Amino acid sequence: MEIFLDRLFDGISNGAIYAALALALVMVYRATGTINFAQGEMALFTTYLAWGLTTRNVPVWVALLAAAAAGFALGAVSERALVRPIEKRGLLATLIVLLGLFSVLNAADGLLWGRGNQSMPSLFPNTLQSYVSVFGARLYWANIGVWLLVAAVVGLMFALFNRTPLGLQMRATANNRESAALSGVPVGRILMLGWGLSAAIGAVAGVLFTPLTPDSLSLGEMFPLLIYASAAALFGGLDSPGGAVVAGLLLGVVEVLLPAYVPAVGGQLQEAIAFVAIVAVLLLRPQGLFGSREVERV
Repeated sequence: MEIFLDRLFDGISNGAIYAALALALVMVYRATGTINFAQGEMALFTTYLAWGLTTRNVPVWVALLAAAAAGFALGAVSERALVRPIEKRGLLATLIVLLGLFSVLNAADGLLWGRGNQSMPSLFPNTLQSYVSVFGARLYWANIGVWLLVAAVVGLMFALFNRTPLGLQMRATANNRESAALSGVPVGRILMLGWGLSAAIGAVAGVLFTPLTPDSLSLGEMFPLLIYASAAALFGGLDSPGGAVVAGLLLGVVEVLLPAYVPAVGGQLQEAIAFVAIVAVLLLRPQGLFGSREVERV
C-alpha cells in the first residue's frame, strides 16, 4: 500500500504538469487550429531564464514570475511576428514555422546557458525530510506545492474563460473568428493574448517540473514533456480544456503505475506510452474523450 501511494503521488505530480501544458496546447489550438510544436521549447527557454536568475541570488518565486512574464511576451510576439503573417499560406506553412521556432529556441538555450545539465531550485521545501505521512507513504511538500499551484493556474484559466468578458471574447474567437470580428471583438489582440497566456502557463510548468528530478534542466528536457502533453490534449479533446486537464492527470498516473506493475513496459518502453495513447485516440475516437464531434453539412 505504501509503495502504491508513493508511486501514485509521483504520478499525480507528473500528471499535473502534463495537464498544465496540455491546457496551454488546447488554448492555442482553439484559437488557430494548430498544435504549437514550439510550446515545449518556449517553456524550456523561460525555465532557463528562471534558473539564470536564481544563480544571481534572485528568489525562486521572483524568478518564476519573471519567467511567466517573459513567456507571455515570447508567446505574444511569436503569434504576431511569425504565426499571423504566415497562417494564410496554410496549416503546413504554420507547422514549418513552429518547428523552425522550436530549433531556434533550443539553439539559443545552448548558446546562452550552455549544454550541461543544471539543477533548478524548488519553489517548495524539497529535502528527504520535507514530507507528511499518508497511510505510511511519504507525500513530499514539493508534490503538494505542485498540485496546489497547478490547480490555482487551471482554476484561474477556467474563471477567465467562463466568468469574464475577456473570456467570452476568447471563446467567440475560438468558435468563429470571422463572426467574432464582425461583432466587434479585437480578434488580433485576443489571439496575441491567447498565445501569451499559453506560453506563460508553459513557463510555470517548466519551473515546477524541473526541480522534481535533480540536474534535469537540459536542452532535451522538454521534448518528452511536450509529447506527453500532446497526448493528453488529444486524449482529452483538442477543443476541451477540461478534458485536457483530466487526461493529463490520468496519463501521468498511468505512466508511473503501469511500468511498476507490468515490468515489460519499463525502461525505454515507458516513453512509448504517450505514443500509444496518441495512436489509439486518433484511430478510435479522433475528437478525444471530451471533445465535440465535427458535423459537416452535405
